[in-house]
Amino acid sequence: MKSILKYLLFVVFNISPLVAVFPDAIGENGAVTSSSKHASQIGIDVLKNGGNAIDAAIAVGFALSVTFPNAGNLGGGGFMVIRTSSGEVRTIDFREVAPENAFRDMYLDENGDVISGMSLYTAHASGVPGTVAGFEYAHERFGTKSWNYLLRPSIQLATNGFELSFRDAMYLNASRSFFLRDKESAKIFAAQDNYSVGDLFIQKDLAKTLRRISIGGADEFYKGVTSDMIVQCMKRTGGIITKSDLANYRPIERDPITFKYRDYTFYSMPPASSGGICLAEILNQLETISFDSVGFHSTNHIQPFVESERRAYADRAEFLGDTDFTDVPISTLISKSYAEIRFSDYDQYKIIPSSDMGPGEIERYDESDETTHYSVVDKWGNAVSVTITLNGKYGNGIVVDGAGFLLNNEMDDFSIKPGHPNMYGLVGKEANAIAPYKRMLSSMTPTIVDDPEDNLFLVLGSPGGSTIITTVAQIAVNVIDFGMNIQDAVNAPRFHHQWLPDLIFFESDRFSSETLSNLSSKGYELSERKSIGEANCIQIGSSGIKFSAADSRRAACALAY
Repeated sequence: MKSILKYLLFVVFNISPLVAVFPDAIGENGAVTSSSKHASQIGIDVLKNGGNAIDAAIAVGFALSVTFPNAGNLGGGGFMVIRTSSGEVRTIDFREVAPENAFRDMYLDENGDVISGMSLYTAHASGVPGTVAGFEYAHERFGTKSWNYLLRPSIQLATNGFELSFRDAMYLNASRSFFLRDKESAKIFAAQDNYSVGDLFIQKDLAKTLRRISIGGADEFYKGVTSDMIVQCMKRTGGIITKSDLANYRPIERDPITFKYRDYTFYSMPPASSGGICLAEILNQLETISFDSVGFHSTNHIQPFVESERRAYADRAEFLGDTDFTDVPISTLISKSYAEIRFSDYDQYKIIPSSDMGPGEIERYDESDETTHYSVVDKWGNAVSVTITLNGKYGNGIVVDGAGFLLNNEMDDFSIKPGHPNMYGLVGKEANAIAPYKRMLSSMTPTIVDDPEDNLFLVLGSPGGSTIITTVAQIAVNVIDFGMNIQDAVNAPRFHHQWLPDLIFFESDRFSSETLSNLSSKGYELSERKSIGEANCIQIGSSGIKFSAADSRRAACALAY
């Protein structure tokens, strides 16, 4: 009976029932989907108690700092796209910034060679955190509930603990040797020799930090006791973040990257995220062809997709960086005319090697894998798409003395040496070189989509390092071009190409041998990956029904009411 009811909902509200998997949660009033059942429930509770989507997003974010410490954080940063019920769209950039004492070649030895691990596993790997400031900025601009109220559930979770899931225990156990490198980290995350499902995980120091923030706001984190703890941690570990760095941090509200794909309007992040520009490039190139008579995940579907990805990532390496430090030709890169030119050398019978495929030609210039994503929609039609990160799983593995939270290793996202790949294999050039107070380039792609009638339609995003952009692009095409509901679009197998290395990555055992053989015969080199991303997304039906989808690849949780 329940399945029949769900099917009727899909028919009545004009959501395609092409395939058998229904969204995890369906509701009239609001929806939340995140990497943690505890965080999702906290978000739903905020919505049920009269909070809006921005309130819920802030509460979810703080909850993830407790229950998903490998990516949820106080010591990292991220991006937020907000669409209000009136249709206004704004973005908040709370990306980490390089400390004042950072410099261009700080990770190179006297011979100009990269010092292995320095940009990843040391205190020098950390940028100045932005999460707390970003959440407070969003609250002041768009929130309705009290700041203290939004932090209270996370304080309780950290104080009283939560039961570990299989995923939680597996992550902690697999990273035990990593935690043991830092004495503060070891006290919390390697307190037991082995964690099991159902173990109660308590974080007293983190609870105290959250309680201080609930009273003193972002000023407490950046100028108060917590800032003193961060500086003490820098002294202990040889890091370079100072009191001045913390006191001077500011989130930035920016205009979204806005473009249309087949009459759907996309709103995504501008630099220092590369997500919005690269997403626009990929979809604009694909708009020059039709998928109407193309089989899903056939060669004729995957090949043009891969080629559009390669060209977008080649441009990423050349042109993109923090717009406060470098001129980025945004309007050109996201234009339809540039996409037509960029894709004009695509030939399905003749593959251009990445080594011969450079960036597009642009007249300079006409204008000045561990992350977590969550999506929220409320009963008024406000929507929030948020991606936050420490960069690598558990960041640099260093916990701030007495504060209970991990620091990021985001400095690796700079181009630490031209042509040298970061931990996700991405390369960069001068536009993304290190400079004090500069934001490092990111692949995070929180995105909101309106339908052709300008109604809220999709809230999208994913973790996954360099694969984030291509994951979001594929989900959008799955819904818009192939008529999938959001759950099937999220669960569908994924592939990825990022220009360099010159490989098509594909999820293991999920593509036909015929398609893989065809791609290989055309000259593509293929590489298997266990999984790509964890996209927690929401679709809104024509009558306002919310369809909330948690990615089946991990133990995510989608709720609605």
